[in-house]
Amino acid sequence: MRSRLWTGEISAASYAEAGEKYQAAILEQYRIYVEMADRVSARRATANTFFLTLNTSVFTIFGVFWSAEPQLASWLLVFPLLALVGECAAWFYLVRSYRQLNRAKYEVIGVLEERLPASPYWRAEWTALGEGRDRSTYWPLTHLEQWVPVLFAAIYVAGFLAAVAG
Repeated sequence: MRSRLWTGEISAASYAEAGEKYQAAILEQYRIYVEMADRVSARRATANTFFLTLNTSVFTIFGVFWSAEPQLASWLLVFPLLALVGECAAWFYLVRSYRQLNRAKYEVIGVLEERLPASPYWRAEWTALGEGRDRSTYWPLTHLEQWVPVLFAAIYVAGFLAAVAG
C-alpha cells in the first residue's frame, strides 16, 4: 500500500521551502481524500434510502392488492418475486461494493496520516474502537446494513410460499 501511495521521485526536498510546502501538499491531499471517503458514505446512504423506499412501497402495494382478494393465480407471483429478489441481490452487492471501496479509502487515509503530525483516524480512533472486531465496543454499520436486503428477500420468498400454499 505505502509503495503504491507515495511517489518515490517526490520528497520534502522537491519543494522550494524544505518541508513546509510538502506538508501543505500532503495535508491538502489528505483533506480531499477524507472528503471523497465521506462522499462514498453519503452515496451509500442515498442508495439505502432508495432501496428502503422501494421495498416499503412494494409492501404497501402488495398489502392493498392482497386485501382485495385477487382473482389471479398465485403462481403468477413468481414473476414479481424474481424481480424483487433480483433487486434485493443488487442492493446487497451495492452495499458490499461501497463497504469495500470505503475500506480501501480508509486504508489510504491511514497511510496518508503517517506523513502528518497526528493520526486521528488510523492510529487513534480506529484502534480505540477495536478496529471493528468487538461488537461491544463498536460494530460497523455496514455489517448490519448488508443483511437488510437479505431480510427483505427472505420475506418476499416467505410471502410467495404462503400465497401459493394458501
